[in-house]
Parts: sequence; C-alpha cells; structure tokens
Amino acid sequence: MSRVLLVDDEQPITAELAPFLQRSGFEVLVAHDGEEALAKAQSLRPDVLVLDIIMPGLDGREVCRQLQGSFLAGAPHR
Repeated sequence: MSRVLLVDDEQPITAELAPFLQRSGFEVLVAHDGEEALAKAQSLRPDVLVLDIIMPGLDGREVCRQLQGSFLAGAPHR
C-alpha cells in the first residue's frame, strides 16, 4: 500500500481529503504545519507528499526545499 503524507494547516481540508485517499487504497498520514510535515516525512518516508503551499510558519515551498536537501533526495524507498 502506498503511503501519502497529506499536509495542510486547515484541518477541515485534511478531514475531507484523508478518507477519500484511504478509500482509494492509500495509507494516509496527516500533518498540519511545515515542521510536523518535515518530521513525518523524514521518519515515516511517504511515497507521495500532498502539500499545501500557503501555510503560516514553514510554508510548503520551504518544506520542499528542505526535503530536497535531506537524505530523502535520491534515496531508495524502504
């Protein structure tokens, strides 16, 4: 089963999308800010990241930049 990390600071959006993705056969992980997204991406190694760009604090673009520079870039999954 593919693992999706769903990141959005608006909880109603993740509450709506997560069940849809689960019914579609994905294991869904949820984060509600950029810091939580980085921590979960690095520890749980999702296959796909669905990321809100406009978030307070660490925004989606910065999350992408940091993940590109992390050990995830080019690393084989599991």
